[in-house]
Amino acid sequence: MTMGIILAGGYSSRAESNKMVLKYKNIEIIKHAINAMQDYCTEVIVVTGHYHDDTLKVLKDFPKIRVVRNLDYNKGMFSSVKVGVREVDDDFFLTPGDYPLIMKSTYEKVLNATGLIRVPTFNKCRGHPLFISKELISNLLNESDDSNLKLFRNKYEITNVETNDEGILKDIDTVNDYLRLKTERKEDWYCED
Repeated sequence: MTMGIILAGGYSSRAESNKMVLKYKNIEIIKHAINAMQDYCTEVIVVTGHYHDDTLKVLKDFPKIRVVRNLDYNKGMFSSVKVGVREVDDDFFLTPGDYPLIMKSTYEKVLNATGLIRVPTFNKCRGHPLFISKELISNLLNESDDSNLKLFRNKYEITNVETNDEGILKDIDTVNDYLRLKTERKEDWYCED
């Protein structure tokens, strides 16, 4: 069965607060990310860091969640990726916790595709969540600490899975992103390659 990793370890410096606990439709952003993922995973690992205690309080009612803390969160997101990957022993989904609009159907489409690395796309733009086969766990853990998820991903053949899910591109990095989310203004969002 597939496992899940949600990254929630950063400083959220551009959002000027812990963006994981900001509310969208009266629910914390990270809970939206978990709710979309959890039905397709045996367990979801949330990697915390700078805002560990605040995030932990929000997650106390989720039965399939395990929280692990990245003590080296100051080294960047890839350090949190590695902390999460050390906790999995099967194929896994991975997404930052600040993607509250990913649809459940996207997880199903990506899960039903084939390939060692699968990435959902919207209008040919790659987004989250990534699916990574358990065959690549040791390779990822042996990746240089100064690497990043995109560099690792691009070393392998990627299966792009086209979806109708604009939410795969909509992360909350700044105060303006959060305001745009709350007002549901239709504007272009960042397209990850």
